[in-house]
Amino acid sequence: MRGADGYTESMFTMSRLDDFVPANHPLRPIRLWLNEALTRMDSVFSRMYESDAKGGRPSIAPEKLIRALLLQVLYSIRSERMLMEQISYNMLFRWFVGLAMDDVVWDHSSFSKNRDRLMAHDVMVSLFNETVETARVRGHLSGEHFSVDGTLIQAWAGHKSFVPKVKSDDDSPPDGGAGSHENWHGEKRSNDTHESSTDSQARLFRKSRGTGAMLCYMGHVLTDNRHGLVVNAQVTQANGTAERDTAAEMLADAAQFADTSITVGADKNYDTAGFVATCRAHGVTPHVAQNNGRAGGSAIDGRTTRWAGYAVSQRKRKCIEQVFGWSKTVGRIRQAMFRGLQRVDQIFLLTQAAYNLTRMRTLAAKAA
Repeated sequence: MRGADGYTESMFTMSRLDDFVPANHPLRPIRLWLNEALTRMDSVFSRMYESDAKGGRPSIAPEKLIRALLLQVLYSIRSERMLMEQISYNMLFRWFVGLAMDDVVWDHSSFSKNRDRLMAHDVMVSLFNETVETARVRGHLSGEHFSVDGTLIQAWAGHKSFVPKVKSDDDSPPDGGAGSHENWHGEKRSNDTHESSTDSQARLFRKSRGTGAMLCYMGHVLTDNRHGLVVNAQVTQANGTAERDTAAEMLADAAQFADTSITVGADKNYDTAGFVATCRAHGVTPHVAQNNGRAGGSAIDGRTTRWAGYAVSQRKRKCIEQVFGWSKTVGRIRQAMFRGLQRVDQIFLLTQAAYNLTRMRTLAAKAA
């Protein structure tokens, strides 16, 4: 018998949002670990709103803001406007954020304004550190064997915004000459003489000879080799030495908390005498891929490559590409949606925190 195409809507419902979310839904463990991290960050949130304690309207709860921002990363939602739209009708999203069925969803402009407050107080740094602590408590980190690498993040600026640095008192626009927006082909441009009028902190850079130059930033991650979780992340301006300089800083921090000597796997770009010497000065054994084609030969010799651990580090270091792949496809940081080094760095850290939570969920499912 054919059923009727109709329905009668009840005036009241006795169901909770939690009833609509399957018990084995992948967001359940993520929300649990995230709530534990947010509880430990209560003192950070209190300091943020100390100046508003004597008056003013209550703002959006920072815990709800962070949960919504993580949803935006996990589900590749391209804008705050679309995020607010989906939270308004998606019961799963309402449950994750902590909104009841009849709660009014925020306006996208209010959400963006409150989000900027989180960035101004480096809340994303604390959130990322808490996800690393969660991974440590759950036994997912070795604390001894690491991999390091960097990737380019395209800036929210076009080539036509890369104009000469004007240092004269004349405020008149260019007359259409070689330095104007309309005619820049054939002009020699460099970061010393030009800068982007859209994002002055972005730098013109190319990864290799076979690729074109673009305005970009450089993202760096340090991963633990046991399960490929990110233990340190940072964004810098793009230049030829940024990868090695930032890696040395991150390894120095990791060596401070290590009880034994640590190792680091890296690609051929890190095979320089300076980087190898810096690693050894910090008590870090550099398991760097040999670049025998460079002038003067490789800085890594048989004293390092003869050990079995060197081959293991070279195999494990390739897992770091999974971090970049997930971050650029799911996390959508292939091109930054923000301008300025600090804001791009905050979003990069948020993306790495989301990756760690997703990765831990996978590890927990395998162990079950």
